[in-house]
Amino acid sequence: MTGRGPEAVEHLVLPGVLTAEQATRTVAALRAVQRPDGAIPWFRGHHLDPWDHTEAAMALDAAGESGAAARAYEWLARAQNEDGSWYASYEDADGAVPRSRVRETNFCAYPAVGIWHHYLATGDDGFLDRMWPVVHAAIEFVLALQQPGGEIGWKREEDGTPVNDALLTGSSSIYQALRCALAIAEEREEPQPDWELAAGALAHAIGAHPERFLDKSRYSMDWYYPVLGGAVTGAAATARIEEGWNRFVVPELGVRCVLPNPWVTGGESCELALALWVTGESDRALEILQSVQHLRAGNGMYWTGYVFEGNIAFWPDEQTTWTAGSLLLAVAALGGDEATTAVFGGERLPLGLAPDCAVCGTP
Repeated sequence: MTGRGPEAVEHLVLPGVLTAEQATRTVAALRAVQRPDGAIPWFRGHHLDPWDHTEAAMALDAAGESGAAARAYEWLARAQNEDGSWYASYEDADGAVPRSRVRETNFCAYPAVGIWHHYLATGDDGFLDRMWPVVHAAIEFVLALQQPGGEIGWKREEDGTPVNDALLTGSSSIYQALRCALAIAEEREEPQPDWELAAGALAHAIGAHPERFLDKSRYSMDWYYPVLGGAVTGAAATARIEEGWNRFVVPELGVRCVLPNPWVTGGESCELALALWVTGESDRALEILQSVQHLRAGNGMYWTGYVFEGNIAFWPDEQTTWTAGSLLLAVAALGGDEATTAVFGGERLPLGLAPDCAVCGTP
């Protein structure tokens, strides 16, 4: 779809965040970075990874660019390894030229989120049929690294050696992906009871056993991602957000990426806005999105981050597709886009089965 005017993105208009003209410019800028083969690098000349590629594809669907999004998922299908994985990064080159052959589990799980999102946006049964083997193989690869306590080991090294240490952010993202994969399985009437058990055990680990994960509490993603991924809900989610608010949120600038660095980042800010929307705090979500508009560049893209003390500057010197993508997805959620709200709100996603605590080892 080309030549789309402002009226085509009216659902992405949000006061103080995007006008129709600005939304049109951002979508066009995102499309301009996508390669003819469907791949979406961070920016042209830089690498791409499966997680951020998928987030950008979801943003294209949220903007009504279903053809471009479909090409992004077709690229993933072609690039998938025989064991169901993808490599951690690829060169910005035709085809799928790996830059790193490490295989990270949250990167490999996340395409299930995007594929389900695309199906909800388009209702394309043929697409879901083609992508089911892709999702099945990817989830099987990921669950091979699930630990007895439910958490997911975060990667396989280049030589295939498993790294069983788990990351809270990564496992929280995988929980959302597992639920989307289960939704795909239900839609296709392909029951996956092992996945249901895995999802339940993973949610239990995230919600009740922080000691099973590496301590990355300096990073804002570890703060909000259990909420964004859907493993921590209700009063517990609200309490978690409140607990970290003053540590991570810089008024009128956005969200710190990592403590104590004086650096706010657009991606983390927009993801926090999504997490706030999930907990019913749309007003605060809007305030966060408004606070990061200083990151907007004239071409419609967004700088990755901003250093607000010392040598004040946009840093690094890059405008990334995943930053723009995260903003478009947050705006789409606040605007009520059906596919986006379904994927992040989770109402239609299977929860998995509660774990047998004789298996997970604790109450």
